[in-house]
Amino acid sequence: MKVLLVDDDPLIRQSLKIMLSREEDITVIGTASDGAEALKMCEAEQPDVVLMDIRMPNVDGIAATRSIKRVYPDVRIMMLTTFDDKPNISQALSAGADGYLLKTDKISEIAGKLRPLVDGVGVLDMDVLKTLTAPEENPALDNLTPREQEITELVAQGLTNKKIAEQLFLSEGTVRNNIVVIMEKLGVKNRTQLGLFYYGR
Repeated sequence: MKVLLVDDDPLIRQSLKIMLSREEDITVIGTASDGAEALKMCEAEQPDVVLMDIRMPNVDGIAATRSIKRVYPDVRIMMLTTFDDKPNISQALSAGADGYLLKTDKISEIAGKLRPLVDGVGVLDMDVLKTLTAPEENPALDNLTPREQEITELVAQGLTNKKIAEQLFLSEGTVRNNIVVIMEKLGVKNRTQLGLFYYGR
């Protein structure tokens, strides 16, 4: 897994680089201090994952995420920030971020949260999930069958297809097919957007 680190704090960049470089399956291919530099690094290095801060000078993380996703939609972007407020979370995920972690997480645990991201699983910090409060009334969810609503809730909670299948006593294929139908019904493109839709944000 090739990882690009983006943060305007050199100490954070260095700490992340040291910790992530200890993982056998992770190669830190470079660091950037703002969003503009991050986009250039993506062009040059083609990372699998970008670990992105939000508040940075020049081009911030949300704008950078939007630009990177527009040009390189397959690059996974994990926000890593101190900001756990709804506006920043919603803007980052709407810009295309695949995950959202807080800097209160232990650096040593971040590697384990990048791996599912590469496999296409959205990753949200538990505190971020708490910030995204209980779902508001959403009439569009009424168009889903009870089973589809159940699966949507579990996707929003961050469960993988395998975990959903185990919990609902279904095959992974059935879960996957249901999620495709759910996304078509709700007009969303990925699991992260589905989670946002469920939480009414």
